[in-house]
Amino acid sequence: MPNWNQVLQEIASQAANAQNRQDVSIAIDNVRKKYLDLLFQKTGRNVIAYYSGWLQKPGFLAAQLNDDDKNGFMMAVHTLECHKGLDLILHTPGGDIAATESIIDYLYQKFKNTNGDIDIRIIVPQLAMSAGTMIACSGCSILMGRQSNLGPIDPHLSNIPAHGVIAEFKRAYKEIKKDPAMISVWQFILQKYNPTFLSACENAIALSEEFIQKNLMSVMFKGERDAKKKAKAVVKYLTAYTDRKSHGRHITVDECKSIKLKVTALEDDQDLQDLVLTVHHCYMHTLSNTDAIKVIENHKGVAMMRLLS
Repeated sequence: MPNWNQVLQEIASQAANAQNRQDVSIAIDNVRKKYLDLLFQKTGRNVIAYYSGWLQKPGFLAAQLNDDDKNGFMMAVHTLECHKGLDLILHTPGGDIAATESIIDYLYQKFKNTNGDIDIRIIVPQLAMSAGTMIACSGCSILMGRQSNLGPIDPHLSNIPAHGVIAEFKRAYKEIKKDPAMISVWQFILQKYNPTFLSACENAIALSEEFIQKNLMSVMFKGERDAKKKAKAVVKYLTAYTDRKSHGRHITVDECKSIKLKVTALEDDQDLQDLVLTVHHCYMHTLSNTDAIKVIENHKGVAMMRLLS
């Protein structure tokens, strides 16, 4: 399978006689769709790719997971033979928790095997952070390579980390209790939050933790005697704000295995790894060389593409 440069060369070859930027985009699309279909032929499972261009086009809210993405998933799922299961290729910085919950609930309803069990495998070629990690934990299993990472689950409200807000309030309480004179210092810092913001942060954290634990118990760890214990351990690890120290910290495949997530190494199947990485390169070239900031696409070539306006 082609590597990064070879994919780019294939695109360049198809676009050799391009008259305008639209022709180049068509060449990029054709190459990407070709390898997405080859991945389907390899696995026999439905494939949907969800890709965000936050690395190529930083700072745009449109790159984050949101409620509008559900329309893209609905379009991608339409006409698929859902009993064949789903491989969801995921590359995202995360986003809205409620939107994430809604999308997962929709996919759960659609992709069940003949026994009525959820049949969704998550493939993470590079990064699935925050709410993306929540999606990864909602699958039956996760495919990751040595280059793949999940991220801490740390809900943000108005781009402010919920765990960070709570930690700040706890520190303020501790310091003011020890020295009442510190109230003048902390009053200036805490007045930036409205009266209900702390409760909203607590609710966001509770929602995300309950969501992951419930999905782990009912899907990934379904039928296991210690499912609840394992789910709680995963949630504790992924939401340990003080240990992580950074919302953007990368959690490796070995760490994921150590907390008992059902992770399969892409390296275990060389042909599958090559196909997944080629598909990944195709999407990276799409996001780097077009105005696309988000792509949701199935193996049949049906896609919703969000462009920068």
